[in-house]
Amino acid sequence: MSIVDKVIAAVTPPESEEQRLAARRTAQAAATPGDWLSQILDHHLDLEEAFENVRNTNSASTRADALKQLGVLLTGHAIAEESVIYPALAEGGKKAHAGMGYDEQAMVKIQMALLEKLDPMSEEFLDKLEHIEGAVAHHMYAEEGNWFLDLKETAPAADQSLLTQRYAREYQRYVGSDAPG
Repeated sequence: MSIVDKVIAAVTPPESEEQRLAARRTAQAAATPGDWLSQILDHHLDLEEAFENVRNTNSASTRADALKQLGVLLTGHAIAEESVIYPALAEGGKKAHAGMGYDEQAMVKIQMALLEKLDPMSEEFLDKLEHIEGAVAHHMYAEEGNWFLDLKETAPAADQSLLTQRYAREYQRYVGSDAPG
């Protein structure tokens, strides 16, 4: 974690685990099975599991494999949100949320590229992984906390259906046979 990251973390502490769980429960209650929101929530759970899988490996080769899987899931999820959900947020008057979502996901992609260059069994690797995981957890909290709930409440039913179809298609296009489950 850089000095700047440490200062920012000290000044703006992350939300608590209880806050994250409460936001997720609220988002799950708003989701309909199979809709775009439920798909995203499922992918958030997959990402949390993928981070855990990377962290819990005990050899360089298994950690590298787990990191590759995490990268596929992160990128597929980001592409689907960036091409489908964030434009809908912007259209619905939430351009700041959309812009922040794009920026945060771009930073995670950059950090993942840097992570791949580190010795997978080093403390530096684990520190950077933890930093990325924290950024992703905060990003998911923002999405689950209000960004996506606003979209779920305000977008017309026809748009909701289109978002569901397009999100699934974009995610599958990138993740393909690597999708969990």
